[in-house]
Amino acid sequence: MKDRLEQLKAKSDVAGDDVEVPVENQAFMDDFFAQIEEIRSSIDKIDESVAQAKKLYSTILSAPTSEQKTQDDLEAVTNDIKKAAGTARNKLKSIEKQLETNTEERSSADTRIRKSQHAILAKKFVEVMTKYNEAQTDFRDKSKGRIARQLEITGKTTTDEELEEMLEGGNAAVFTAGIMESGISKQALNEIEARHKDIVRLESSIKELHDMFVDIAMLVENQGGMIDKIESNMDQSVGFVERAVADTKKAAKFQQEARRVIEWPSIFPFVFLSFFLVLFLLSLPFIVSLYFFLLCVLFLSRILCLSLPLSFHLPPFRSR
Repeated sequence: MKDRLEQLKAKSDVAGDDVEVPVENQAFMDDFFAQIEEIRSSIDKIDESVAQAKKLYSTILSAPTSEQKTQDDLEAVTNDIKKAAGTARNKLKSIEKQLETNTEERSSADTRIRKSQHAILAKKFVEVMTKYNEAQTDFRDKSKGRIARQLEITGKTTTDEELEEMLEGGNAAVFTAGIMESGISKQALNEIEARHKDIVRLESSIKELHDMFVDIAMLVENQGGMIDKIESNMDQSVGFVERAVADTKKAAKFQQEARRVIEWPSIFPFVFLSFFLVLFLLSLPFIVSLYFFLLCVLFLSRILCLSLPLSFHLPPFRSR
């Protein structure tokens, strides 16, 4: 979906002979667009942080035990996502309440602009948070798989349900107590404990973001028809513009071709007229023929100067 904020701002800043917007309403729309820009900025920050989180997840999974710096970096990125998501969510909810209480001007152009911008950004927020949730889920599944493989190496087989129960306990000591007696190596035990801590931290982050994600996701689901209509209208607008440009080019081409056809035949009547005049003058005495010839030249030159295109204009005839 393409960015419509600048176009909508331009429409709201119309001046001169165009539609005039009351000062109070203009100030209100300026404040609204400022909120929209803040929401958009928060969503962009989330998207960038999600990309960083994915890289850190890969780094953690590729090492037997993750370094403390990597864990600190991941925690910082996670906090950035929480902060930006909270800001975007609160502002989206604030605009939603304003739209619900604004019952007097629901059909106004300003209200339609606000609704469409709110719906588009709410959908974008859900999309980027869904991307983050998918990255978290993938990291959790791979971490759990690493734990299962380490347990298999020690000869301790566990079902997926049993492993989930062990992970949900949240206590690393309790989690590893049942497998220490099996003679597992210290390195394997450290990896299991590290993966367990990663999953516990991840679960905490998922729970914190769950409520705000579901809240906005339900809003987007309710606005599904409206969002589809907005996207359809935008696609139609792009199609109309493209067709208009194509039609304009065709019209210009047809005009040029028609001009070529019209310009040259316009000279032919004068050619035929000149031919018959020459025949007529040849039948007259020389002095009379010369007199009529000069008059015809003067007359035809004046007509040709007016009828020919600029590229074919003859210099005006000046009598002495």
